[in-house]
Order: sequence, then C-alpha cells, then structure tokens
Amino acid sequence: MKAEQLYEIVMDKMDLTRDIGDEELMELIHQVIREAAEEEYMPLKEQIRLSRQLFHSFRKLDVLQELVEDETITEIMINGTDEIFLEREGRIIQSDRKFMSIEKLEDVIQQIVAGTNRYVNELSPIVDARLEDGSRVNVVLKPVALNGPIMTIRKFPKDTVTMDQLISWGSVTEEVVEFVKMIVKAKYNIFVSGGTGSGKTTFLNAMSDYIPKDERIITIEDNAELQIRGVPNLVRLEARNANLEGEGAVTIRDLIKSALRMRPDRIIVGEVRGDETVDMISSAMLNGHSGSMSTGHSNNPADMLHRIETMMMMGIDLPLVAIQRQVASAIDIIIHLGRLRDKTRKLLAIVEVLGFEEGKIQMQTLYEFREEGCKNEKVQGAIVKVEELVHRDKLLAAGYPA
Repeated sequence: MKAEQLYEIVMDKMDLTRDIGDEELMELIHQVIREAAEEEYMPLKEQIRLSRQLFHSFRKLDVLQELVEDETITEIMINGTDEIFLEREGRIIQSDRKFMSIEKLEDVIQQIVAGTNRYVNELSPIVDARLEDGSRVNVVLKPVALNGPIMTIRKFPKDTVTMDQLISWGSVTEEVVEFVKMIVKAKYNIFVSGGTGSGKTTFLNAMSDYIPKDERIITIEDNAELQIRGVPNLVRLEARNANLEGEGAVTIRDLIKSALRMRPDRIIVGEVRGDETVDMISSAMLNGHSGSMSTGHSNNPADMLHRIETMMMMGIDLPLVAIQRQVASAIDIIIHLGRLRDKTRKLLAIVEVLGFEEGKIQMQTLYEFREEGCKNEKVQGAIVKVEELVHRDKLLAAGYPA
C-alpha cells in the first residue's frame, strides 16, 4: 500500500476535534500500518520506513525531514512535488523522494514560513525564511514559479566552523589566519566577497571569533544566520517584511539606523544587497564604528567595490566621485572567497583598499591563491603573500608593532 493511501486512512481515523500528542499519533500510525500489513505482505523494514515517513508528514517537514537531518547535505532544492535535488560535497544529485501532493508541499512551506512570522501567497509569492536549526530557506510560488512551488534550503553546519577547521580543509593557511586575526582585533573594516555558496557566512562566523570579548556587537540580517560565539554583549537584529496590509516592515536600513543609537563597538551586517549599503558605509563604517564587517556577492574584489558603488547610488543622490571617496575611506580590506572547479572552497584573495586617487579607488593584493595544476581531479595551488599592508595606523593603535 502506498504512503498516500496510508496517509488518508490515518487522517480518517484521527480525532480532529482535539489535539493529538506525538505518542498517540505514532500509535495510530503503527496500528494503520499493522492492519495494512495483514492485508498485504509488507517487510518490517518497509513498515518502519513508512511509519517514519507518515509521522514526518503530520508533525515535521514530510519527505524533507530526513534530508534536513542529514549532515552530509548542504543544499536541498525542491522544484515542485516530483523533483528534489541535493548537494553533497559540492555535487548536485537528484533524490528519489517526492511529495504526495502539491497541497502537502504547500503545507510544509506554510509551516516553515509561519515559524518565522512571515507569509507567502499568490499576491506575495516570494519570501525568505529559516528553519529552527538556522538553515536558510527561499520560497517562490505560482504564478511566478511556473513549474510549481519552488523551495531552496541552504543548510549550515550544526557546529560553527572554526578557522582551525578551514585550515585543515585547505581553505586557508595559518599565515593568512594570523593576518586575519590581527586585522580583526585592530578593527579594520572588512568586506567578505564571493559567489553563491563560496562560504561567505561561514568565513564571517569564523572570523568573528577574533573579536575581543569585551566589545558590544550588533548583528543585522535579513534572516538570522550568523553564529557569533563567546561575546556576552551581543545584540541580534532581524529585518521584518510588511504584513498583509503592507504595514509594519522593518528594513535593514531601519535596523542600521537604530543600531547606531545602541552604543555598538562594531556593527556586522550579514549581507548588503541594496540601498542599505549607504547606511553601512556612511553611517557605520565612517561614523566611528571601526571593525564593522559585512558580505556581498561578487566575482572578484574589484567587482565588489563596483557593486558597493552601484548599491550606494540606489540610496543616495551624490556624484559617483563622492561615493567612491566614501567607499575608499570606509572599507579597509576585502577578503574574496570562491569555489574552484573541483568544488572546494578557497580563500582566493585578500585585497587592501588604499584610497581614491586618479579618478578611481586604488587597491593592492596582499594575498592570493595561485593555481599550480591538477592532481587526482583536485586543484593544486597555494595562497601566497604578494604585498605588505600599507595602512598600519589601526595596527599601531591596537598595540601591534609598526
């Protein structure tokens, strides 16, 4: 008997006039499966699998529950009811799991979205949310999504990844980590750039370990993903969408402006995507909050600066030259991450912003990853030091030698 048929039988037997506890629900599921096994032979292993699947259908995330619990999976992509794709070790494979119906998939989506006090429907068909474990969720519904409800779940490790782990994985070197530790403690303003899935949030989390524990930190995000550890004086802020009446929205810009009145030592914005960049650059980084950090999508450090300029132009009416001067004064360091063709994540470059001269923002590369060929389908190479840091005033102020 198929899971869909068993689901309907359990639904018929349930007393919907009252709340049913997990134990009672599980007993009902076992009873239905035992009765089905008496009519048609069903191996014990199959009975156990169906019991778990049915329980997840009623209480958790249906066919997604075991995928969410699988720590080897980093991304789950649901394209309608019949196509579920998984990412393991950087490679995408198709799962044999399917939702019983489009209604069941929609129920799971609404359950996830409601858990973060957000909503999604045909009038507002796109939403970002998160699971209880912090996994990032993006949902797109019809009529925007032509092939059914689309949901993408970006999972994060249960335990925060440390710099030591990144060293052991070959993503960074000890020399680079010591440099990063030094500039974080010395309160350089840092942007982490990279493409989708390059590990920006993971690196920002690991980098935050070096923030002195006596500082007051305020994190600002669209969806709370950062895992700042060991900082007692930590304030976590999350943006909020408007309600069904179009009211009550709290934007990243609103949160940055509010954070400035909360006596922060540092402001960390999970990611800048639009006009909130104005407040991150002009109000936070240029307004006495050295050591602020953020991330952004880009193909290389130069592209990151161009994107920041463009995003600032979306939120402020200033000549491009004035914006470039602000960006050059605000940002000290860009750390660029990437995914190589063998699917490994690497720190590809650390770039120092030198200032604005000759009509453009001047930069120099401090460290870069240099490829040295390929062995056993793995890219070989090393992160090498290219130049010395020029602007050392913050190092001196923090007590480091010249």
